[in-house]
Amino acid sequence: MISQVVNRLLLSIPVLFGVLLFGFLLLVMVPGDPAIVLAGPMAPPEVVARIRAEMGLDEPVIVQFLAYLGRVLSGDLGRSLISNRAVSAELLAAIGPTAELMVACLVWSIPIGIALGTLAAVRRGSILDRAVMAFSVAGVSLPIFFICLVLIHFLGVQWQVFPFIGRGGPLWTSEGLRHIALPALSLGLIFIGPVARMTRSAVLEVLRLDHVRTARAKGLSESAVILRHGLRNALIPVVTLVGLQAGYLLGGAVVTETIFSWPGIGRLAVGAILSSDFPLAQGTIMVLALAFIVINMIVDILYALLDPRVQNR
Repeated sequence: MISQVVNRLLLSIPVLFGVLLFGFLLLVMVPGDPAIVLAGPMAPPEVVARIRAEMGLDEPVIVQFLAYLGRVLSGDLGRSLISNRAVSAELLAAIGPTAELMVACLVWSIPIGIALGTLAAVRRGSILDRAVMAFSVAGVSLPIFFICLVLIHFLGVQWQVFPFIGRGGPLWTSEGLRHIALPALSLGLIFIGPVARMTRSAVLEVLRLDHVRTARAKGLSESAVILRHGLRNALIPVVTLVGLQAGYLLGGAVVTETIFSWPGIGRLAVGAILSSDFPLAQGTIMVLALAFIVINMIVDILYALLDPRVQNR
């Protein structure tokens, strides 16, 4: 398992380099001048030109990228053009809320999705199976912003069950739980559907295998057959989907954090791009790329735990 983690880390280096390169080039091509943002829209041209020279923006793009890459490797992500704070400090302050939102979303949506998919597979063709599939299709089809607005309307405005603006505190406090309820519920509702559908398909396939029929022939109860011999083997494709969907949730978190004013990486990235705060935008892109890499590494480790044969490959 250690060798797999090391190989994954080595493969992640060119991936991260490509993300840094394309993120840098995209921000270079978008309209806006960091020198004007720093100097102000009413600054005279000579002041803007001096700032551009100090920031190295008058150099060729390849020289600018190499200088940026050198700063990143040395741990210097620059300073925000808007707040004048270090980008690393801004990112550290936003990583915690985003991690809380991801944990609060996954901790309830994954078990419910697996449970619904398993029930649908066991009750194949029944009303329960069709209801689960209908719910799954709805969760996949509805856009995240629509789900957020519907939950805000009913649970936030009309019934006033949960607050829907800002972060009330850490996740382990009562106010923190109340404020994170609607964002986590919104993200979880789009996550349950794919997990339930994949679990249903995987369980149906596993229940047809010989070892499951042998377990039934030995007189094991149906629940033991499904949980011990069926569900564990069916979890391998589900883990793959969870890893992919967890990366997709980072994209959904950008919308969710913006709608709920949640002070996370997604909202920080949107604000940085809209305000042409290029150093901060580049930092958020790098953090999101690292999150994808870490999620894929966790999926590989779970593979080895669920299927020991993977460790020998």
